[in-house]
Amino acid sequence: MFRKFRILILLLALAGVAFAAWRAETRLTAWEHTVFVGLYPIAADNSPATAAYLAALDDDSFAEIGSWIDQEMQRYGGKVLQPVKVRLAPPPRSTPPLPPQGGSALDNMLWSLKLRWWASRNDDIPGPKPQVRLFVLYHDPANLSVLPHSTGLSKGQLGLIHAFASRRQHRQNAVVIAHELLHTYGATDKYDMRTLQPIFPDGYADPAQTPALPQRNAEIMAGRIPVNAQRADIPVGLGETVIGPQTAREIGLLK
Repeated sequence: MFRKFRILILLLALAGVAFAAWRAETRLTAWEHTVFVGLYPIAADNSPATAAYLAALDDDSFAEIGSWIDQEMQRYGGKVLQPVKVRLAPPPRSTPPLPPQGGSALDNMLWSLKLRWWASRNDDIPGPKPQVRLFVLYHDPANLSVLPHSTGLSKGQLGLIHAFASRRQHRQNAVVIAHELLHTYGATDKYDMRTLQPIFPDGYADPAQTPALPQRNAEIMAGRIPVNAQRADIPVGLGETVIGPQTAREIGLLK
């Protein structure tokens, strides 16, 4: 009898977690109020260049992300004033758990739970509690030429993002951050995982364009501008990206 009672309590707790996750995502995709996004900068190395870059960051460093989302929302007829506000948070006291390399589905699930637990204890930020938390690990490009894969989770509204600690690559960092931010809203990737080529039509900024290639912009969840069947270029900044119709449906901008 006691065992059945414990199972019932566990099921109720899991149901509560699932309901809370559904409610949080529903609030994001309603596009009725400003969503506060906390961005937590983390030095991923001991480079003085990384430390100097982080010291120079402020809220204005990420204002273009909110402006870009506002512009894209208006393209789809949205009317909420300032749909996303990105605020810079103090650096966390510790580093987040990294995802397993080549892990199983169970390994990834356990990592997700560990990240959510870690984030709940490292989310100090002045002002309103953010609905979305993005933990950005910055790397000195002099020491690392290729960044690890970034992750955005719709369950928990969390992002674990890798970026370069470089003013020259600041605009491309904004593209990566915006991409992972939209994952927390429920957007899916729209590129081939093997080739990194955008998938037609959902991964094209303008799939109705004739001829289809080359495209002028990148669909944000495809991440690259299709040039030909074998080549896709990385956009220099958010000005070369759009939210495509399928992504707009996934995040509630298009019904």
